[in-house]
Amino acid sequence: MKLLVLIIYFAVLIGIGLYCRRHATDVDGFVLGGRSVGPWLTAFAYGTSYFSAVIFVGYAGQFGWKYGLASTWIGIGNALIGSLLAWVILGRRTRIMTQHLDSATMPAFFGTRFDSPALKVGASVIIFIFLIPYTASLYNGLSRLFGMAFNIDYTVCIVLMAILTAIYVIAGGYMATAINDFIQGIIMLVGIVAVIAAVLASKGGFMEAVRGLAEITDETASPQPGVFASFFGPDPLNLLGVIILTSLGTWGLPQMVQKFYAIKDEAAIQKGTMISTLFALVVSGGCYFLGGFGRLFSEQIDIAADGYDAVIPTMLSNLSPLLIALVVILVLSASMSTLSSLVMASSSTLTIDFLKGTFMKKMNQKQQLMWIRAFIFVFIAISAIIAIIQYKSNVTFIAQLMGISWGALAGAFLAPFLYGLYWKRTSKAACWVSFIFGCVLMVANMLFRSSFPVLLQSPINCGALAMIAGLILVPIVSLFTPAPNQQLVEETFACYNKDTVVPQKTALGK
Repeated sequence: MKLLVLIIYFAVLIGIGLYCRRHATDVDGFVLGGRSVGPWLTAFAYGTSYFSAVIFVGYAGQFGWKYGLASTWIGIGNALIGSLLAWVILGRRTRIMTQHLDSATMPAFFGTRFDSPALKVGASVIIFIFLIPYTASLYNGLSRLFGMAFNIDYTVCIVLMAILTAIYVIAGGYMATAINDFIQGIIMLVGIVAVIAAVLASKGGFMEAVRGLAEITDETASPQPGVFASFFGPDPLNLLGVIILTSLGTWGLPQMVQKFYAIKDEAAIQKGTMISTLFALVVSGGCYFLGGFGRLFSEQIDIAADGYDAVIPTMLSNLSPLLIALVVILVLSASMSTLSSLVMASSSTLTIDFLKGTFMKKMNQKQQLMWIRAFIFVFIAISAIIAIIQYKSNVTFIAQLMGISWGALAGAFLAPFLYGLYWKRTSKAACWVSFIFGCVLMVANMLFRSSFPVLLQSPINCGALAMIAGLILVPIVSLFTPAPNQQLVEETFACYNKDTVVPQKTALGK
C-alpha cells in the first residue's frame, strides 16, 4: 500500500512537469510563469517553499523537545510575520517594482535598483554559496522517515528525490513547480491534521497528553515543574530568537521573495495573503504543536545518541501503515517543493545575473534556458552529494545547517531589499555593508562558535541578530554615504504613482 501510494504520487509530479513544458519556452515563462500565476498557486508555492523536512523533522523535533508546547509560538510567528506581514509589506511593491525594472531575480533587482552590476554579481555569489547547505539539509529529515517506513538505504532516498525533482523542474519550470506545490500543499494540510490527531489519540487524547507533558521535569532545562506545558516554556529568550529567524527571515530569502515577482494581479495579492497565512498557521503551527509533545516519547529516544532529528520519526513510528504512508508523502511533498524552489532560485540567478551579466553578455533566450536547466541539474547533484557526506560523517544536524543558511541570506538581503522598495535614500554602500556583515557574521559563527557570547553561539540567534543588525545598519550607512543618482531613483519610484483604474468596490469615486 505504502509503495503504491508513492508510485502514484511520483507519476503525478512527472506528468505535471511534462504538461507544463509549453509554459517554459522563454526565460520569463520558465522562471516566473509569465508573471500570470493566480492567488492559490502563488500562496501554496510560497507556503510549500517555506516549510520542508527541515521544519517538520528538524525544527519541530528540536524545538518541541526544548520548549514543549511553547514551541507552537514559532508556528504562529511564521503565519503572522513570515506570511501575513510579508505579503502585506512586500507583495505588492515587489511585484510592481520588479516588473518596472524588468528583473526576474533578487540580484537583478539589486543591480538595476542601485545601478550596480557589481551588486548583482555579489548577490548571486552569496545565493549560490549559502543556498547549497540549506538544499542539502532538506534530504536529511526525509531519509529518517524513509528508513522508518521502508527500510530503504539513505543514499537511495536522496538519489530518488533528486532525480524526480530534477525531471519536473527541468521540464516545466516555475509553472510545473507552482502546480505541484499546490498538490503538495493539499497533502501537507491533510497530513498534518491527521498525524496530530493520531499521535494525541495514542497518548489518550489532547487533555491527557497535556497532563502527561506537565508532569515531565528536566533540571537541565528548567527546575520549574510543568514548564513544558506552560505558555512560554523553559527558555523564552532563545524561543524568541527562533521566531525571529524563521519568521522575519523569509523577507530576505530569494526563493521566497521571488514568488511575489510572479503574481498575476491585485486580486491575487489579496487572496494570496489570506491563503498563505492560513496555510502557515495550519502547517507550521501544527508541526511545532506536534513537536511540543515529543517528550512524551522520551523512553524511546536517546537524544545524546540519535540527536533531535530522531524525535518526530519516533513519534510517528507506531502509526498505522496508511498514516505512515501519508506522513512520508507529506514530508516528501514539503521537501521536494522547497528543493525545487531553491534550485530554481539558484540556477536562474547564476545564469541571468552571473554568467549573462559578466562572461556571456550576448546570451540569447534559448541559451539562457539551456544554462538554467543545466545548473538545476548541477545544484541538485551537489546538494545530494553534500547530504550524503554530511550524513555519513555526522557533521551537524538539520537545524544548524538551515540556521547558517537562513541567517546569512536573510542577514545580507532583508534590509537592502526592504529599504530598496520603500526608501529612496538607500545607498549602494549600505547594501554592501549589509551583504558583508550578514555573511561574515554567519561564517564566523560557524568557524569560531565557541568564541561567541553564549547567547550567540546558536546559529539561530546569530542569524536573528544578522537580520536585525541589517535593519539598523542600512539606514545609518545610507545617511553617511553618497546618495544614489536622483534621476534614477525618481524614475524607479515612478512605477508606484501610475494611475490604475479600479472598480468602485475597491476605491470610492469622487
